[in-house]
Amino acid sequence: MLIDSHAHLDMPEFNKDRSEVIQRAHQSGINYMITVGIDVESCRCAIALSEEFESVYAIVGIHPHNAKNIDNDTYDILKKLTRHDKVCALGEIGLDFFRNLSPREVQKKRFRELIDLAREEKLPIVVHDRDAHQETLSILKEGKADEIGGVIHCFSGDYRMASHCITMGFYISIPGTITFHNALGLQEVVRHIPLERILIETDCPFLAPVPFRGKRNEPSYVKYVAEKIAQLKGLDFNEVAQVTSRNAKAVFKIPT
Repeated sequence: MLIDSHAHLDMPEFNKDRSEVIQRAHQSGINYMITVGIDVESCRCAIALSEEFESVYAIVGIHPHNAKNIDNDTYDILKKLTRHDKVCALGEIGLDFFRNLSPREVQKKRFRELIDLAREEKLPIVVHDRDAHQETLSILKEGKADEIGGVIHCFSGDYRMASHCITMGFYISIPGTITFHNALGLQEVVRHIPLERILIETDCPFLAPVPFRGKRNEPSYVKYVAEKIAQLKGLDFNEVAQVTSRNAKAVFKIPT
């Protein structure tokens, strides 16, 4: 059993074969997929998919790229969406100082506000952090995010950052990039952090693992992430599958 803890199944790359993609995931031993919103429209789509497919859960939030589009109504809408039975976290939220599609100060302000909303709704958060490691850690600490915990999605920091996040009650989510030959830093992090704090994800349709690098990613490929983690840690694949699935169920409160 595996769980793809972070997918974007609503994206147009899946419009022609979404049902087939989900069926392939089931056939590959993926019991659950968690599809993640990046704006209000995609959050609604994520919830609709969770209603259509029993194996799909939803996460709702505003991606830092879209932080500039948040208005007075956004938080009221999000608050209502979080109360859906199959919404299991608030995300993905955070900072992206690589592309800077929203101004940095706007991103930081909205990140703080979204953490406050998650604390109010008693939901874990799923954090996007790209080229903003120190700022992300600072805001998580200031916002008392340790009270709700969550996931650092598509982790790209070093072991020191991973340790800080784990101390705050966060899980470290590992994407398909772990299979890339040049991902030496991420591989070193995986070797040293406990399996009990690791999730696996595709972030599909992005970041397809080897041997599919450069092609569309999909949930069935999350097994390559689990295989690489097993190799790096000298563990049996089944143990990695079992523990990472248990971790995902714990943080997202998926019924066992």
